[in-house]
Amino acid sequence: MAELLKHIYSHAFFEEFTTVLQKVIPYFNTSSFIKQIYDNEWEKKELKQRMRHITVVLQSHLQPNYSKNVDTLLNVIKQLQKEGIKENSLEYMFFPDFIEFYGINDYDTSIRAIEEITQFTSCEFAIRPFLIKFPKKGIIQMTKWSTHTHYMVRRLSSEGCRPRLPWAIALPFLKKDPTPILPILKNLKEDESELVRRSVANNLNDIAKDHPTVVTDIAKNWIDKSKEIDWLVKHGCRTLLKQGNPEIMSLFGFRANDKIKIKKLKILTPIVQIGNTLEFTFELHNTDNRPSKIRLEYGLYYQKANGNLSKKVFKISEKAYPKNSITTIYRKQSFKIITTRKFHLGLHQLSIIINGNEFKKHAFKLDDKKP
Repeated sequence: MAELLKHIYSHAFFEEFTTVLQKVIPYFNTSSFIKQIYDNEWEKKELKQRMRHITVVLQSHLQPNYSKNVDTLLNVIKQLQKEGIKENSLEYMFFPDFIEFYGINDYDTSIRAIEEITQFTSCEFAIRPFLIKFPKKGIIQMTKWSTHTHYMVRRLSSEGCRPRLPWAIALPFLKKDPTPILPILKNLKEDESELVRRSVANNLNDIAKDHPTVVTDIAKNWIDKSKEIDWLVKHGCRTLLKQGNPEIMSLFGFRANDKIKIKKLKILTPIVQIGNTLEFTFELHNTDNRPSKIRLEYGLYYQKANGNLSKKVFKISEKAYPKNSITTIYRKQSFKIITTRKFHLGLHQLSIIINGNEFKKHAFKLDDKKP
């Protein structure tokens, strides 16, 4: 994804950005800025590297005083908004990166800036070094932000303290003990913004990976309060559902059912060439005399470089299957080369999972030659 996203920093973008900079900073040297941006390494840089590069070049064209530069950048953001630039613009995430990179030793100025900047472009990455260096007052601030009038500040109070936020540095003290996060999530669970509620769910899912019991207890307390909270709780429990956690399975009505049978499973492509797809089919027999609520999944055991297998779970369906029914299931799984997963040749395995109960594994082979 970053291979494509890095191209948001086009000549047209910098022309628009520097035009605004000159309106706010009369002394700004556009030609020098552009020349330094497009150095000999620019084309090799990925998205986050380009963001950091812009941060450093921008600083070199501002004053040496951090606090004054923060005020300048806040004025630039106001001007960008006047020019019609919408909030949540990904390309402007070098503003929070500027705070993260240059402001770690000026807590008060940086926190004030983060509260303003996140209303324009998210500071979920930038806040994390401050939480690590100043955990106590950082969490106090995040809790305060959870009742802010602006939804993006409220979202930051949850997203910024996710223990395992993707693409960001982890927060070891919150991975070890998520207790400080819980009042924040409680404040936000009924938030009017779906974006905020989704962040709460993602935070719960992060916590569940290290402290499943904590999330299980929260789920039991929050469930059946409203349609929105029910969605939040279920999304926050998605890892526990994939793991077949018995308490969570039961909470959502997915109970053990010996009336469900898997028959005639066949791997249609026993040898899969890289770039192609695994194809398989099976019959699901509900022998009960009443409909059965089923979470139907399959486990794919990928070959690792060390020869071990690593399991990943994919959902097929989640619904009530009719009584005394036979349902034929057909699925494909792509083995197209992607940047987020490296495939290794050799033995792989497939299993069917019903309400967390995993059935027999079936082998297939991944090859780089046509079968």
